Amino acid sequence: MFKNIDWRGELAGLFDLFLPPACPLCGIELPAGRPPGFCPACLAGIHPVVSPSCPRCCLPYPTEDGTDHLCGTCLVSSPPFAWIRAAGVYEESLRRAVQRFKYEGAVQLDRQLGRLLAAAVREDLRQFRPHLLVAVPLHATRLRERTYNQSLLLARRLARHRRIPVAADLLVRTRPTPPQQGLSARERRQNLRGAFALRKALAGERVVLVDDVVTTGATVSECSRALLAAGAGQVAVAVLGRARRQPR
Repeated sequence: MFKNIDWRGELAGLFDLFLPPACPLCGIELPAGRPPGFCPACLAGIHPVVSPSCPRCCLPYPTEDGTDHLCGTCLVSSPPFAWIRAAGVYEESLRRAVQRFKYEGAVQLDRQLGRLLAAAVREDLRQFRPHLLVAVPLHATRLRERTYNQSLLLARRLARHRRIPVAADLLVRTRPTPPQQGLSARERRQNLRGAFALRKALAGERVVLVDDVVTTGATVSECSRALLAAGAGQVAVAVLGRARRQPR
């Protein structure tokens, strides 16, 4: 007599009754039966990077007119990565989510943020056909303070969605570096020079580097150089947020 009962659906209904689903960012209660995720208001505050933007570093341009074209920085000096793709512009809801995820211990946001990132880079990954995902590493000192690497959590979520292996310990930060916030673009590059290394050589693999935010691109550039120097065939970058303006 119980053969046709959907027990999974029944249990889900009970959980919704006693523990109503809520937006993981603002905490507002979601309508019953709605799949877990950000509420409509928070989703409306996540803005994708649209044209016109730089096809290499994903820098959004302030105008809505024109087509994609290389920014001045990428024109002057070609970056070591093939491209950067972002889930959105680093502002409003996405900025709040990244700040909570990175600095306030809200590790549960990895599920929804990982889903956003996976959706944003789906087509690019299909064309790039990466062999490995590599997260931007924290130095051991910073990792002990924070207890988790937000970029590695993102990489693992992306790996589940796109079925790409994560090389968790391949790239390491060899020395502690001061925070990048408040530094100019030049100071950021100097701050990170020689700060990354690989534990073993690569043999032509295509690698996608995963991080939370790109501002000047100094961190992902230095990581990309280390990966290429160790034998990676090509490096691309997937991030949650892309800042609109670069520090000078």
